[in-house]
Amino acid sequence: MAKKIQRSAPRTAAPAGAPTQAGAPAAQKRRLGGRVSGQLVTDFTLQLATLSEAGIPIAKALSILEGQARPGPFKDVLGALLEDVSAGTPLSESLSKHPKVFDRLYSSMVRAGEAGGVLDAVLTRQAEYMEKVREVRAKVVGALVYPTVIICVACAVVTAVVLFIIPKFEEIFRSFHITLPAMTRFLLDGSTFTLKYWYIVFGLPLVLLVAHIMLLRRSQPYRYRIHQLLLKLPGLGPVLSRSLVASFARTFGTLIQAGVPHLDALGIVRDATRNELLMEGVEDIRRTVREGEGIARPMGETGLFDDLVVNMVDVGEATGELDKMLLKVASAYEKQVDRTIDTMFKLVEPALILGVAAIVGFIVVALFLPLMEIMKGIQSA
Repeated sequence: MAKKIQRSAPRTAAPAGAPTQAGAPAAQKRRLGGRVSGQLVTDFTLQLATLSEAGIPIAKALSILEGQARPGPFKDVLGALLEDVSAGTPLSESLSKHPKVFDRLYSSMVRAGEAGGVLDAVLTRQAEYMEKVREVRAKVVGALVYPTVIICVACAVVTAVVLFIIPKFEEIFRSFHITLPAMTRFLLDGSTFTLKYWYIVFGLPLVLLVAHIMLLRRSQPYRYRIHQLLLKLPGLGPVLSRSLVASFARTFGTLIQAGVPHLDALGIVRDATRNELLMEGVEDIRRTVREGEGIARPMGETGLFDDLVVNMVDVGEATGELDKMLLKVASAYEKQVDRTIDTMFKLVEPALILGVAAIVGFIVVALFLPLMEIMKGIQSA
């Protein structure tokens, strides 16, 4: 009994406000639940690679980085990593405990670097890969901002005109009992329908959007059909196809360069992609490679990779430089995607402006034609 009292004594002596032992895991789980930006992870990877290359032990490097990190979710994650590594857990295993921050690709590359004794080089490659992915995403998002703003403003203006301005003109036209042109009747009927069935006009698109998002998340066949449809769209399909090839080549080449076995690397690429067609294609390649065949032939059979990519992979396998060939393919296709996106959005912007001008012009003409008839009637009277 005395021993039990002695063991429990330190708990009662804990300072006020300190978390109890029982409550610590729950508090830690809450701290580790925040969102961490990709830029923070990229900066951390570069800094960790630099410290590791300088000969500083991983535990000491994590302690330095955790100490200089700003308070927040990422600092808590670094604290958890430091605690695990200090207790003897390999860094790759510690990283795998935080999949929302460090994905499977990241932890697998670190594991390969630990096994080969080249952790600093692997971390540098991973940081370069993450920075490249971030640049591509930022470029696409930046290119989408202007068209999105134009579309939103145009929709808001047209909605306001249909709901508030056109009904006023309709009252004027009725008071003069004139015969309305076809385009004016069409505009007035559209305004009347919108006012009467506003819950359908505005609610149906929202319901369809929510249903689409839910099906994308929960239905694999639906995702497959949508991804298949997107790749067949004129103009957009080739861009998405090249983007998928570049993503596959960049990820697969980086993993092989880090020393990850081909089968494991293909499994990681399969799990990392969000496109159902590429996921299915990579699994077919992996199944064939497991049977002892090369990579080039099954890549060609998937229909996702053109002859140039297949031939370069074939040469890479024959010369033992598959990783270099894949990274060359990735760089070439990324440049093609960048050029195509730039060209597309240079065309999209004036097309949107012309579209908005056409809609506004239609509304103006449809409203002013009857007004001109009214003015003629007044002058003749």
